[in-house]
Amino acid sequence: MRIALFATCIVDAMYPEVAQATVSILRRLGHEVVFPEGQSCCGQMHINSGKFAQAEPVIANHVRAFTSTEWDVAVAPSASCVASLGHQQPMVARRQGNEALASEAAEVADRTYELTQFLTDVAGVTDAAADLGSYFPHRVTYHPSCHGMRLLRLGDRQSSLVRSVEGIDFVELPLADSCCGFGGTFSVKNPEVSSAMLADKVRTVQATHADVCTGGDASCLLHIGGGISRFERTGSFGGTPDVTAVHVKETSSTDAQGHTAEKLTTVVGADDDDHLTPGERGTAPAEPSRVQGFRVGQAAVHLARILASTKEDPLRVPGEGAEVSGGSLR
Repeated sequence: MRIALFATCIVDAMYPEVAQATVSILRRLGHEVVFPEGQSCCGQMHINSGKFAQAEPVIANHVRAFTSTEWDVAVAPSASCVASLGHQQPMVARRQGNEALASEAAEVADRTYELTQFLTDVAGVTDAAADLGSYFPHRVTYHPSCHGMRLLRLGDRQSSLVRSVEGIDFVELPLADSCCGFGGTFSVKNPEVSSAMLADKVRTVQATHADVCTGGDASCLLHIGGGISRFERTGSFGGTPDVTAVHVKETSSTDAQGHTAEKLTTVVGADDDDHLTPGERGTAPAEPSRVQGFRVGQAAVHLARILASTKEDPLRVPGEGAEVSGGSLR
């Protein structure tokens, strides 16, 4: 089968080794892999920010890149980007009055698969050790991304393949289905809330005592890996105190004319005592809390790299001399 690699912009810019691992896996199964020139962002960031007009040429570029060469299916190591192709691109093109682009975008999306979606549904891979020669004798936990769970409905495709890697010690992640707080531009526009969500996610990763937290989206792993790294160095998350609760309270006030106004107030670091008023305990972030006994040297790594790891060419962890850079193994 002739497979087009959709590398995604974040993998291309931050984790090119994930794209290389994806190619290695596909070639191991006997497929020919091609790389459509000119591919770039899928437009998800623009779309999520409501910038439909700006997203249209980005979508057109993606369609142009993937219709300029012959291929049977396209594969990407990203549930988020694959979800955007099918759930967002045709809709945006149609909203912009470009029916031709909407039709082409839908056709490309229909033949584009997330990596594990392709491996299980198309290639029939059920046992990574037997079918791919995957070998990774380390303790691993797994974070499912929101788009993978809720838009692509990947179910246990990713976790099942990771579990089937030879030598792996798989441990369930507590509250695995909770968001890590990245959410693309959400983490930029709402850094305090994002950091609070990240704090909770990192705590659960640390509690597993795993060497590696894996998943299928480089963006989530970038966020989680960065949080692990910052917490190990400083006990906080990039200068934001390590908080565990974000409460939204409805409050009301009455002006001099007797008019009552209601508003929603976000309180970071509050207890369950939602009756607290500003200035009282709970409205100010707590001091960073150190997690006792967590494993130093934890890292986040894309599942493609674990599936590509073999006895002959193993992916190493920090205890074996690997470097953790940007939250990921290098």
